[in-house]
Amino acid sequence: MSTTQDQEPGLSADPDAALIAEGAPSEDRIVGRRLKLIMGSLMLTMFLAAIDQTIVSVALPRITSDLNGLSSLSWVVTAYLLAATASTPIWGKISDLYGRKIMLQIAIVIFLLASFLAGASQSMEWLILSRGLQGLGGGGIMVLAMASIADVIPPRERGRYTGLFTSVFAFASVAGPLLGGFFVESLNWRWIFYINIPLGIAAFFIIAAVFNVPTKKVQHKIDYIGATLMVAGVSTLLLIAEWGGSKYEWGSSTIVLMAAASLILLSVFVWHELRVEEPIVPMSLFRNPIFAVSSAIGFVVGLAMFGAIIFMPVFMQIVQGDTPTEAGLKMVPMMAGMASASIIVGQLTSRLGRYKIFPIFGTAMAFTGMLLLSRIQTETPYWYLAVSLFVLGVGMGSTMQVLVLSVQNSVHVKDVGVATSGSTFFRSIGGTFGTAVFGALMTTQLTKNIVEALPADGAKNIDVSQLTVAISKIDSLPGALHDIVLNAYSSALGHVFLVAAPLLLIGFVLALFLKEVRLSPLVGKERELESLPFD
Repeated sequence: MSTTQDQEPGLSADPDAALIAEGAPSEDRIVGRRLKLIMGSLMLTMFLAAIDQTIVSVALPRITSDLNGLSSLSWVVTAYLLAATASTPIWGKISDLYGRKIMLQIAIVIFLLASFLAGASQSMEWLILSRGLQGLGGGGIMVLAMASIADVIPPRERGRYTGLFTSVFAFASVAGPLLGGFFVESLNWRWIFYINIPLGIAAFFIIAAVFNVPTKKVQHKIDYIGATLMVAGVSTLLLIAEWGGSKYEWGSSTIVLMAAASLILLSVFVWHELRVEEPIVPMSLFRNPIFAVSSAIGFVVGLAMFGAIIFMPVFMQIVQGDTPTEAGLKMVPMMAGMASASIIVGQLTSRLGRYKIFPIFGTAMAFTGMLLLSRIQTETPYWYLAVSLFVLGVGMGSTMQVLVLSVQNSVHVKDVGVATSGSTFFRSIGGTFGTAVFGALMTTQLTKNIVEALPADGAKNIDVSQLTVAISKIDSLPGALHDIVLNAYSSALGHVFLVAAPLLLIGFVLALFLKEVRLSPLVGKERELESLPFD
């Protein structure tokens, strides 16, 4: 006699569900040309948000130099990531209630408006604020595109599609730096933002025409208080990372008060989330061990990943003297590794119905790649950089998509949006902290390296912070001082990667504890009948 324990985890004992699992037709299934059009529209939308991150990274040294803010480079990225992180759970919740299509279109409109404002920036403050608004739209685009896959594709088949989406990100990571380099060198850096406008308009109308998935409206309450508490608490932590040891001493009253304020704000945020009717981050999700472990892995992977994406182009342009286009080309091995791994892993997860081995393998590879990058020096040959970046890319491509897939497979249909956004939230917040913390670490280590390399009497007469305010300033330094600054930069960046490597090792250990539930072959209303192991 069959029992619940005899069944494959995650599948219902309901005979109708069993028929569906064996391939019975379903009215919820979207197939053929319509499915291809929907997937194509979502991939274009994902490309819009992905290329914005990569097209900016290679041009950041030139942009911040033109606006006299090279030392604030990390905040151009941090502002985007913080806004995307804070808004991600809200986008997920609203899309669960009102539908993906309309929210995706709203996110695109916000993104396009912010792109125009960023392109028109006249100061670092203007650019950083515009990037924050851009992150608000970009965060919605990313999470809603990934959540939309769950509306039309069952988990068992989803691997090959999420692999394609990761490949879109990888392709954008190759095309973005090349376009960014072209615009910076041939036109103007402002075009790296303006190029989003025609792409976004095309994505908006294609989504309007082909993305038609049934929407059931539900009465909702948005947790604006929770969002405000989270943004305030996280922003205060980021400022501590940025100012501690540079603008203020670590033990100063300002830093201590900020740390206390951040702790209080985040504690109140958790307390509030446990009591509010519709929390921005439902604490009940943490009772699901797959969500909890996947979120932890996503946090450390996101934290370490942005160190390579943001700071490697800085090393190539400042230390090795590459143009933005050349730096973009030199990042291709990382993106090739990410693309190839994501496609292969996507196919394998769909074929095997399992996923645990891939984040274990991926975090181990990413740790190896980061450890190799920690040994870079001024004269490091490109073949060494290429191998290191490829290994890191393979690790990232084998890990990121699987984390989202595992979470979507472990929750009910009604919670897919909030679970996807929750998982993305922790990866984004990891990236936000990584960019801010590593940026502060690099600046502090750079200053320390320069001071130590200067003669004792010379260090007193030189304002070290002014030596690195812009690339043109560094290039104009006299020979001996120029060499000191370049060596200081390469040493500081190597230090950043050395600090990032153990974080990926933590991710590897966490991946060993990731529970595995065989990927469900069900979709739509079919999954509403499904009995999940963490109910």
